[in-house]
Amino acid sequence: MEMIRIAILLGLIALVGGILFWHSRRVRNLREQLRKKRLDPRETAIVVEHFPLWEVIPDEIRRDVEGWMRVFIAEKSFEACGGLETITEEMLLAISAPACLLVARRPQDFYERLRSILIYPDAFTVREDGYGEDARLGESWVTGSVVLSWQSVKQGDANVEDGLNVVLHEFAHQLDQGDGDADGLPELEEPEDVGQWSRVFRPAYQGFCERVNAGRRSVIDDYGAESPAEFFAVVTETFFERPKGLRREEPEVYAELAHFYGMDPASWD
Repeated sequence: MEMIRIAILLGLIALVGGILFWHSRRVRNLREQLRKKRLDPRETAIVVEHFPLWEVIPDEIRRDVEGWMRVFIAEKSFEACGGLETITEEMLLAISAPACLLVARRPQDFYERLRSILIYPDAFTVREDGYGEDARLGESWVTGSVVLSWQSVKQGDANVEDGLNVVLHEFAHQLDQGDGDADGLPELEEPEDVGQWSRVFRPAYQGFCERVNAGRRSVIDDYGAESPAEFFAVVTETFFERPKGLRREEPEVYAELAHFYGMDPASWD
């Protein structure tokens, strides 16, 4: 009887393994098909309107972004919240373009934990224990959701050189949270990269906090001094929107981000 139970258990394990294998293969095949599709002229116009940086991104990177945008829109759930009546194509494209720019050269980090993007029409409130309600423009949850204010998305996209973009910010948090922790240390490809990252980012963050406390100006927004996690999200915004300023002010941080994201925005014309 015991041998029969073991045989049944092994059979079930093999069955589940087979199902997971074929599901994984099906997902890979579907992604490959979606990634072959480019944006049409109408879709491109919408993206350019909301994400002007699009026009200076090199074409080979833009092709990768477009492919991952198709996958992102197909796989992730976009949900209207707080009185927002519907999710429009404009919203899908405006959010997916900067979100997928972050992973265009990091397909292994394609937001696998992320399930839903919750969109509010404007700032939303969050109740914090002991602190009452706090107005937010965006949030990233380690449980698999990103929350965005549509008004903030539009404002952030309007000026490509202000270093502020709520989509880049919150999806940088998603990359940071890929290992389950929001600590300013995203998952890196090689174990030896962790030491190099810490060697660069720890003193850069400490120096930045001192600069903010002293009231000295920086190309990096002061909000980055809130925590190492916020520093990573804020310097990601700066990396894409004010790359030459970041490279000049924090050359080692810039180099680490260029290696991490696999691109060099300071070289884009």
